Amino acid sequence: MADVLALVEARLRSALGEPDARAAVTFLGTDRIEVLRFVDAGDPAVVRYATLGMSAHPMSDPTAALADPVQGPRAELVLSVRSGRADTDKVLRPLAVLAASPQVEGVVVAPGASLDLGEPLWSGAPFSSVLVAEPGGLVEDVELDAPLDPVRFLPLLPMTDNEAAWKRVHGAGELQERWLARGTDLRDPLRRSVPLD
Repeated sequence: MADVLALVEARLRSALGEPDARAAVTFLGTDRIEVLRFVDAGDPAVVRYATLGMSAHPMSDPTAALADPVQGPRAELVLSVRSGRADTDKVLRPLAVLAASPQVEGVVVAPGASLDLGEPLWSGAPFSSVLVAEPGGLVEDVELDAPLDPVRFLPLLPMTDNEAAWKRVHGAGELQERWLARGTDLRDPLRRSVPLD
């Protein structure tokens, strides 16, 4: 487990630079989850939050009789927002909650899924849920020795309540196309819902 997390942290540092802050959260019956904060060197107006600890164990099918301790998808979560517009550092605990959901709720977090907190991502945020996007753009996968699955870094795209409801009916692809067609800045921590009519 420690070796996996060391490789994951090394990959985060090589892709995003040195973290300027980190916080650790432990939930009853789960391993410790850390959230690292990175300021984008190329664009200081962007801050990124990445989880560290979710990939220590593979995610397993909640319908399986026994969880496989070796094989299964592994992931960490990455959220990118524009800095200075909202107190987004309050997202550290909610991100840790989302990263602990495979251990706590037995869910498999995969692209296209919605993760709902039931409360704002940070104080005053217009978002209480996120869409899990495709990995591979910002941070490359960490390949592990067979038979272990690679660790994927899954971007999180904040959704308003209306967008989350619309996505449940029409699907993740349709919502992403709507964002793209409207030129939606998904890093804006104060953005409004994209028009859905």
